[in-house]
Amino acid sequence: MSLVSRIHTRFTSLNTLAFLLCLSGSSVLAEEANIPTLAPTAEQAKTTKEITLKLAYMHYASKPLDDHISSQFFDNYLQRLDGAKTFFLTSDIAEFEPKRLQLDDELKRGELTTGYSIYNRFQQRVLERINTIQQQLPSLIDSLDLNREETLLIDRSEQPWPDSTAAADDLWRKLLKSRIVSMQLDDKTNPEIIKLLSKRYQNQYNRIQQSNAEDVFQIYINSLTELYDPHTNYLSPRSSENFNINMSLSLQGIGAVLQQEDEYTKVMRLVPAGPAFKQGALQPSDRIVGVAQGDEELVDVIGMRLDEVVDLIRGPKDSIVHLEVIPVTAKTDDERKLIKIRRDTVKLEEQSAQRKMLNLMHEGKMHKLGVVDLPTFYRNFAVRDVNHPDFRSTSYDVMKHVTALQAEGAEGIIIDLRDNGGGSLDEANALTSLFIEAGATVQIRHSNGKVDRAGKNYRSKYFDMPVVVLINRLSASASEIFAGAMQDYKRALIIGSPSFGKGTVQSINDLTQGQLKITESKFYRVSGESTQHRGVVPDILFPELYDSEKVGESSLEHALPWDSIAAMKLRHYYNFEQAMPVLKTQHQQRIANDPDFVFMNDRRKLAEDAKQLTHLPLNKAARKALEDDESDKLLAIENKRRKFKGLTLITDLDELKEEDSKEQAEKTAANEPANAIDENDPLLNEAGKILLDAMPYQKSQQVAKRPGYAPSI
Repeated sequence: MSLVSRIHTRFTSLNTLAFLLCLSGSSVLAEEANIPTLAPTAEQAKTTKEITLKLAYMHYASKPLDDHISSQFFDNYLQRLDGAKTFFLTSDIAEFEPKRLQLDDELKRGELTTGYSIYNRFQQRVLERINTIQQQLPSLIDSLDLNREETLLIDRSEQPWPDSTAAADDLWRKLLKSRIVSMQLDDKTNPEIIKLLSKRYQNQYNRIQQSNAEDVFQIYINSLTELYDPHTNYLSPRSSENFNINMSLSLQGIGAVLQQEDEYTKVMRLVPAGPAFKQGALQPSDRIVGVAQGDEELVDVIGMRLDEVVDLIRGPKDSIVHLEVIPVTAKTDDERKLIKIRRDTVKLEEQSAQRKMLNLMHEGKMHKLGVVDLPTFYRNFAVRDVNHPDFRSTSYDVMKHVTALQAEGAEGIIIDLRDNGGGSLDEANALTSLFIEAGATVQIRHSNGKVDRAGKNYRSKYFDMPVVVLINRLSASASEIFAGAMQDYKRALIIGSPSFGKGTVQSINDLTQGQLKITESKFYRVSGESTQHRGVVPDILFPELYDSEKVGESSLEHALPWDSIAAMKLRHYYNFEQAMPVLKTQHQQRIANDPDFVFMNDRRKLAEDAKQLTHLPLNKAARKALEDDESDKLLAIENKRRKFKGLTLITDLDELKEEDSKEQAEKTAANEPANAIDENDPLLNEAGKILLDAMPYQKSQQVAKRPGYAPSI
């Protein structure tokens, strides 16, 4: 798939709006809901006391569990249960309110009764609502006036809960009407709609009846832990048994990193060179709502536990899984997309660093630039000897690639860290040591205030070639440490969009029941600035292809803030301050009429404009007009790019999908590596031109040319 096509499919709209349009369901329920009553266990009480102590004494933020936290905890628990405010009534909330400032004291004593009482009421409301809808669904569809001029508020997070059953009924009438209008516009008949909605509701009904005490405990306790920061979580015994799920959330089979977000399973990132990454349709912040094996029917997974979703997605190599997702670009939760992925294993060689020579014409002369694409920071810890044939590591491989590129006449190096989610901290340090003479790479501040430093403690030869580092929103953790160090030493220009912003370190602690993943340290750059929250801000900015309000640390509630500690004394290799005004002007002049950059900026503006939509029309004609208007604008933007580039214009966006599928099939047939460097990548080419512009400001220092040279790691 070409980069421009990937940009089209991967561009993240800035207007995804979270609200629950409906749950899932099935056949009509004639009986009243048989509502189970759940209660805490003695083991959970003991575990709760252990968690409160660890949060108080181990967490980096050192927040006391007091009335302030208790009040936030109260609100957050209700938000996690009913964030769209569609099930609870104001009378329920008024009944719970006296407990607002008592939860902290209850937790310290290991008391969980309030949490379970609130959950039992929530469960009652959900089952009653589903039962009512199931009985009324056929007649409701027949009675809907699709020509009536009315709207639905998209984001209900700031709205009050319904103050009566009648108000709740009217809200649900609108929610269901919105869903039905959307399905009708998708060419589904009323009998098909009834069948689909009924099945989804039955699944939801069955699932909530199967909830157990451990489900409640996990929701309740994590409503507390995430107030400290989003990476501090209680892991249930079932999750704790599976290292891949609770340590990295890495899914064998499709190569995606997932997390639970309210009732949804959300894609955090894709594993480089994994099946989903190669297929190209699944995107970060997409929400998975259905899973099917091969040609079987979709299983609705809204409200399902993460480990259960994992079990459905996993499967044998070469088998097919279908994922139904709410795209991150969707304006509402009605919009769905079906993605077909062939399960496979991720090969180590496809995640390793790759090199390519990029030939660019610049100011009337052809130049050769080396490109090193780095999908992750890896190291074969089982093999320590660098002379062993199986030894692989990021720094060792990059050293060999740069040495080879030098020998082939490369004038400078582009280190491509886009979509690199991190990995080995040691390798981030070792990679930096290839490009500086000596010095620290990162500072790590612990909860007790102690600061450790890591980096290159000796002077030795290093690669002194001009370097730029290319990053984006999915460059995280170790990528941010390397990019931040190269920026602080003024050793390289950083180009792209602001990085993810995860600057915290977690540890796993055993409990009486399950485990606690807790944030106990924080990364700081050698400049003293944190990588947390803000990420690494490039020297020259490219258009953002991911929604910073949906992707990145700053998009997570209760993320620890950016701050700084004392800077270290460090060498500045180049005077980029002098160069920046000139480099930015040259960059802007180039991209002003570049069709790919114009396309990216047009898409960004369209996404920003779409954020202004606050109400969704429930009139069928108005809804269709809204959808048609968006499609027309997207088509116009795509054809504008095509006209500039001399490509054939298209009449429908489906033609673009067909092009992408054909291109992907050709790539697969040619056995092209998943991590092959795309020389038609407009962002990569512009990074190369910036590097050429910057070369007069980067003077030679010292060169590491000795064959077999490798850093001490």
